[in-house]
Parts: sequence; C-alpha cells; structure tokens
Amino acid sequence: MTARTPRMPMIPDAQMTEAQKAVVKDIVSGPRGHLVGPFIPLLRSPDFMNRLQKTGEYLRFNSALEPRRSEMVILMTARVWSQVFEWHHHRIIAEKTGLAAEIIDAIAEGRRPAKMAADEAAIYDFIDELSRNRSVSDPTYARAKEHFGERGVIDMIGIHGYYSLLAMILNVSRAPLPEGSKADLEPFPQ
Repeated sequence: MTARTPRMPMIPDAQMTEAQKAVVKDIVSGPRGHLVGPFIPLLRSPDFMNRLQKTGEYLRFNSALEPRRSEMVILMTARVWSQVFEWHHHRIIAEKTGLAAEIIDAIAEGRRPAKMAADEAAIYDFIDELSRNRSVSDPTYARAKEHFGERGVIDMIGIHGYYSLLAMILNVSRAPLPEGSKADLEPFPQ
C-alpha cells in the first residue's frame, strides 16, 4: 500500500448499515452539504461520527470566532499535523474570509507571519504556544481573552482540538485530496 492509497475508502451505499446511512443523511442535509475527508473514515464508527460532526458543525459555523479567525486556527492546526486535505480545503475558505495570502503562506512555511493585525497575532501566539508547550503563558492568555473573551478562548481551543483530531484521522486513514487537486502543503523536514 502506498501513501496515496486510502486505508478507509468510501463504503458503498449497499454495504452501509442503517446507522451509517442516517449519519450520512444528517451531514449531507446540514451546512456541509456533502460527505468528504474525515467523515469517510469516520463512517466506521457512526455513533462517534455523529457526535463529532455536531461538535464540528458548531465550531465551524457557530463559534464565537468570526470565520477569518477560525480559519486561521484551522490552517495553523493543519500545519502542525502536515495535514494536506485540511490545508487544501481550508486554505480556499481562509482566502474567501479575508485572511491575507502573506499570512497563509507564512503559516504553510512554518514561520510567524511578518504582518498581522492584533487579533491575528493573538491567535498565532496562542495556537503556537499551545501546540509547542501544551499550554499558554499568562500574557498570551490575557491577550487572547482581551480580543475574543472567555468564550472565544474556549472556542479557539475547541477548534484547534477538533481539527487536530480530524488531522489524526485523515493522516492515519490516508484520505486523498479531491480528484485533480495538488497538495499545496509540504511536510516539515524530519
């Protein structure tokens, strides 16, 4: 098996259990509109998938962070995990929400962006510290709280955690990019 061969491809409709069909219907009828990426391997555990996708729906579409901010968190998380599917999907969304290309490119390269608004710098420092240190310093926490409030801080942690979990699922299952897409995130050198 090569790195490009999915370990957990889509389950044909005729082979799905009723629980699997129900959770697919729920996702397709919700704001996502279709079944892609991590939800294909997650079909193997439909109860977990159902609970997880509801958390993800909140974090992606209803969190305290406006889309530009949450997409920055998602891209930073995809970078931490070198997760090309997440990166590919969310880079497009981040650009549409107004996150500057210079910021996106710097994150892809694994470096701190040179020019960021104060809220973007607060996100960058918070997620960077959390990823490296497994916690954040008092000044970093205070700055994030000042910009996003306590709910925003919790939602930012939730977004990072949720997309970390999806990245692990995608990396282990070797979920492919959409047909005809090219990976635009290089893994870090080992």
